[in-house]
Formats: sequence, C-alpha cells, structure tokens
Amino acid sequence: MLFPTLDFGLFFLVAFAVIWAASGSNEWRKILLLLGSWVFYGAWDWRFVALLITSAFLNWGAARLIYAADTRGTQKAVVTIGIIANLGILGFFKYYDFFLEQLGALLSSWGMARDLPLMQIVLPVGVSFFTFQGMSYLIDVYRGRVRAAGLLDITLLMSFFPHLVAGPIVRASDLLPQFEKTPRLNRDMIAMALLLIVWGLFKKAVVASELSVNLVDPVFFDPAAHSSLDLLLAAYGYAVQIYCDFSAYSDMAIGIAALFGYRFPRNFNQPYRAQSLQDFWRRWHISLSSWLRDYLYIGLGGNRGGLSGQCRNILITMLLGGFWHGAKWTFLIWGGLHGGVQVIETVWRKAGLPGLPKLLAILVTFHIVTLGWIFFRADTFDGAISFISGMAGGDWRNTMTTPLLAGLMVLGMAFHFTPPLLAQGMALRLRLMPAWALGLLTAVAIIVIDAMRYEGVAPFIYYQF
Repeated sequence: MLFPTLDFGLFFLVAFAVIWAASGSNEWRKILLLLGSWVFYGAWDWRFVALLITSAFLNWGAARLIYAADTRGTQKAVVTIGIIANLGILGFFKYYDFFLEQLGALLSSWGMARDLPLMQIVLPVGVSFFTFQGMSYLIDVYRGRVRAAGLLDITLLMSFFPHLVAGPIVRASDLLPQFEKTPRLNRDMIAMALLLIVWGLFKKAVVASELSVNLVDPVFFDPAAHSSLDLLLAAYGYAVQIYCDFSAYSDMAIGIAALFGYRFPRNFNQPYRAQSLQDFWRRWHISLSSWLRDYLYIGLGGNRGGLSGQCRNILITMLLGGFWHGAKWTFLIWGGLHGGVQVIETVWRKAGLPGLPKLLAILVTFHIVTLGWIFFRADTFDGAISFISGMAGGDWRNTMTTPLLAGLMVLGMAFHFTPPLLAQGMALRLRLMPAWALGLLTAVAIIVIDAMRYEGVAPFIYYQF
C-alpha cells in the first residue's frame, strides 16, 4: 500500500477516525496504531508482517540484555550479535541472489561453472529502513543515549506506518519520548500536515510521475535511440524527478505522522543549493546521511587516524551507503563517485586551497550530483556509459521534451527552492480558515491531483483551459 493511492486514502481515514475516537489510556492508542500499521504493511504481503514482528522482538530483546548486562564486554558482545542479526536479515533478503550471481560469474570465468542455489527472493518493502532503525536503536542503548524501552514501544517504533516504507529513518531518541505521552493535535499541526501532504502528493503524483513516464524512462530505456539533447534533458529531468519523488514521500510521511500527533524530523533541505558534496549530504535524505555519519563513519574511526584514515572512512561509508540503495554495481559506482569527490574536497580543504565562488560551487556540485544520478538510474554500468557517451554525440535535436515537461522541471525546481518561511506562512493562512473550509479545500486539492495523475497533466490542462 503506497501513499498516493485510493486504498491508502481509505485506510488513513479509517485509522485516523479510530485512533482519535478511541478512549482510554495512551497504551491502548499505541496498540491500535500498531495494529493499523500491521494492516498497512500486510496489504502488500501478510507473510512479511511476521518478519517485521520478529525484527522488533530481536531488537527489543537485545536492548534489554544490553541494558541489564553487568560488564562493558558483555554489552559489546550483545550489541555485536544484534547488529549481525539485523544485517543478516537485510543481507539475506536484499543481497543473497546478487552475491550468488557474482560468485557464479567468477567461477565461470575460472572454468569452474556450478549450478548455485538462486532463490529469487522477494524483497520485503521497507526492510532497509526498519533494519537500520533497529541497529541504531541497539547502538544508542549501548552508548547510553536511550534507555531500553518496552516491547510495545519498540514494535511500534519499527512498524509505525508513516515511515515504514520509504523513511525517513526516525531514531528511537526522536520517537520513543513521544510514545510516552498521550499525543495531542492542534490547528497548527493540522494546517502544516495537510499542506505537506498535498504538497508531497503533487510533487509525487504529478511532477515526478509525468517526468518519469514521458521523459526519463523512455530515454534511459534506450539511450542510443535518442539525441544528445534528449539525454541531457533526461538527466536534468531525473535530477528533478528523484528529488520530487523522494522528498514527496518524506513530506507526506511527516504530514501523516503529524495528524496522529507525532513529529518527524525534516528530511530534505534544498539539496541542490549545496556548495559541495559534503554539503549535499547534509541536505539530502538527512535521516540516512546522519545515520551513515553517526553509526558507520564514526564507527570506522571518523576523523581519527589522520588525513588518510579520514579519506578511507569517507570512501567506505559512501560505498556502503550506495550499496544500501540496491544490489547493483551501479549503486556502488554512484556511492564511490560521491565518496571520491568528498575525498578530493577533504584533501583540498586540508591543504588550505581556496574554494570556488558560491554560485560556481553550486553549479559544479549540482552537475556532479546529476552525473551520479545517471549511474543511480541506469540498469547497468554499460547503460550508464552509453548514456554519458551519447550526451557528447553532438546531435542537439529535441525529440522528447515538450513545453509541458520543461515547465514541470522548472516547477519541480521551484518547489525545491521554496523558502521554508513561505511554507510556514501558507500553513498559517490555512490555520485561520474554518475547519470545514480547510477540509473542503484539502479534499478538492487531492481530487484534482488524483485526476491529473490518472488522466495526465496535458489533457487536464487542455480540458480546464
């Protein structure tokens, strides 16, 4: 079940009504919210609800053992076993077939071909997110940053449906204290939540979807059949699409959680305004980048070990961060590109060399990021290289990008550069509306966006104007 669907809309209305109509203790509300989250996850495949529950039990039990251990050595042993168990879940479902295929190819190259037990494993939705969430919880308990919580709170932490499928990766230190209090909902939260949901729905269902279907997907499917200009515009289009896609899910998740009385941290902060790759990762998918920094980069040694150690840790972190996104070599290359550029930036800064002027730094960073997106989007390494070489082909005919698609790219970037204060001002105006008018406006906006999603933007604009 995905956010921008009718099924989710009906599920949300029922869940919202049941949770806020329920009387009794906060524990009873959390139980209802947990059951609703399992229904949400089970709508995709009920079999994997058991995996979600098992993962929650695993992290709950490991945290209790860490908290109760008498010695630091025992705590370290338990947290290590817990991390390995979480990585085992992630590795089996996401990487088993990939590594077996690589082993098979290696054996064949040595003349030792074997029939290996490929299993065609179904990847559980959100497994990358809830395993990372479980590991960060165990590490935080080990470091003394959070107390070991009860089973209900940990199970809800890992199952809470707004962040379950596509993040953000909400840490225990952010959410567990909120679970201890009975949630409250005020007009400010409602106004901002509805704005984020409609805003996110438009970015996802209209901007990202139209760019994907009518520009990005056809060009990336067969780069050789398109002109250099088509390839260049598709690369720019994908930079807009992926921002609108990823940030939209975060916006909707933050808004939906707020309507249940819980606050999620901001996950995107105008990443294409970044003046360096390091700055980009302070702005892009902030919950993931801060996770990689706090639990992987620092765990590897961080800035300790001199310049060589710091550069090594940056590169390892970004390679593993790339591989987290998917079991393909192109993700590793994407992570390696980001890591390699950050290493250059680190060496440059340590040498005391002058930086680029602000505007030039932003343009250079954006184009490096866009180059990386080509590897991120391409199905194979050869496909990415074909795409990049095609951009230098010299054929500057435009056969794909209509004025509408160009306008959507501009609109997507306008959303990206919208100042937070403007959004807050819009929410303030919504807050002042009567409740019936706010509800009616939201419903009309969702209906219009849904019509544009199913009918396409162009027919809808033609019909209206």
